[in-house]
Amino acid sequence: MSRTLAILKPDCVRDGNTGKILAHLEREGFEIVALRKMRLSTDQAKAFYEVHRERPFYDSLVEFMTGGPIIPLALEREDAVPHLRRVMGATNPEEAEGGTLRKLYAASIESNAIHGSDSPDNARDELRFFFSRAELIAS
Repeated sequence: MSRTLAILKPDCVRDGNTGKILAHLEREGFEIVALRKMRLSTDQAKAFYEVHRERPFYDSLVEFMTGGPIIPLALEREDAVPHLRRVMGATNPEEAEGGTLRKLYAASIESNAIHGSDSPDNARDELRFFFSRAELIAS
């Protein structure tokens, strides 16, 4: 078993798609180890997306991610990172395969409903960003 982080983004929460996406993830074999609803501060969003600091979309990404509540999730299953990447679909929903979360629930390349870790190393770091060790102990 391995773990990954997913974040249901502000557009997902605002549009009432949280339950649909959680159910979809469970049907895909993910166990929800931990979750919370929160609102990122600007400093938290900047720290989380530091890797994109030099990219032209960084400021708008920080603004978007602080624009409403988010739901970070610690997910577990075999091959968690690559499986979640497949389930999410392409970043641009116009390019996402049918049945993927972004094809079903994303409005645009920026309002794309869900974030998922892109590697096991990043998953470990991202999980620690949102959850304490105690929260990540499987029940």
